[in-house]
Amino acid sequence: MDPNLNMVLILLLAVTTVTVLAQRRRPASKPKVTTDEWNFRDGSDKVNMRGVANLTQMLDDWRFDIMSQMRGLLQNDHQSVLPDYARIKPLSEALNDLYTEFNALKAHLGDLTEKFSAIETFIDEVKASRTTNTNTNADAGSAPSGGIGPVVRQGGRRVIKKKPTTS
Repeated sequence: MDPNLNMVLILLLAVTTVTVLAQRRRPASKPKVTTDEWNFRDGSDKVNMRGVANLTQMLDDWRFDIMSQMRGLLQNDHQSVLPDYARIKPLSEALNDLYTEFNALKAHLGDLTEKFSAIETFIDEVKASRTTNTNTNADAGSAPSGGIGPVVRQGGRRVIKKKPTTS
């Protein structure tokens, strides 16, 4: 063997031996008692409040940006975010049924509104006539007269049954 090669090998062996011996073994640390809860009071006096405020502001900005982008996607390009519901046949049929029922309810509500508008005007007229009658009766009550007194309402309510409709 070449004497230079022997020297290099001995030198390499010496360096590795020194490196291994130079490393100290660290003593085994005492096992810490771990709890499942984080102690937030530990080191709370060392917290930089300006850094916390900056971090909070940054996270709030991120939340706003993400929500703005999601809102924009849902409003302008919802096909890229939501699946195509037309491919799912039962769901598509259920949504169609729900849509038709909603439109039927909306039409029925419009009919009821028209019916109640007539009743509301009648009730307003009755209230207006009662106020004028009470005003005239109050004026007439100061002078003795043999007129008819106010109409006494019948006690209790009557139930009007609606005839069942056949469809």
